Amino acid sequence: MIKSLFMAACLAVVGMLGFTSQPALAAGDGFSHHVAFHVDDNDKAKMNIALNNAANVTKYYEGKGQKVQIEVVAYGPGLHMLRLDTSPVAARLETFSMEYENIGFAACGNTLKGMTKKEGKMPDLINLDNVRVVPSGVVQLMERQDQGWHYIRP
Repeated sequence: MIKSLFMAACLAVVGMLGFTSQPALAAGDGFSHHVAFHVDDNDKAKMNIALNNAANVTKYYEGKGQKVQIEVVAYGPGLHMLRLDTSPVAARLETFSMEYENIGFAACGNTLKGMTKKEGKMPDLINLDNVRVVPSGVVQLMERQDQGWHYIRP
């Protein structure tokens, strides 16, 4: 009986810790929802799926009167999505960034370094206000999840 009570108490403490250790999203950031999309393939169809998903999520929540913040994280071969010289979706990104101000793009700094070493020069990224370089795409996705963001890999 004492063992049962002890186990119940331990489970209760673990349960409480689970609730209190959950990350809180930035209070008052104006967004009801946060989503990170993962792009690591140099595949136009997959890039377009990620963009379609981001647009559909935005429209869904706007229809409910809610705001959603979205970040598309590109790394490895997926970084071509954001390269000025090789992006198969460059034209779409230009109009997309004007239409969806809630969607940003994170380019992996590690991948940029690797491409720079291989090509002998730093590749130019698409020049949009919503594109930024982060130290590591994988770490960016991890940190977003730690912050309570939803993670989607189209």
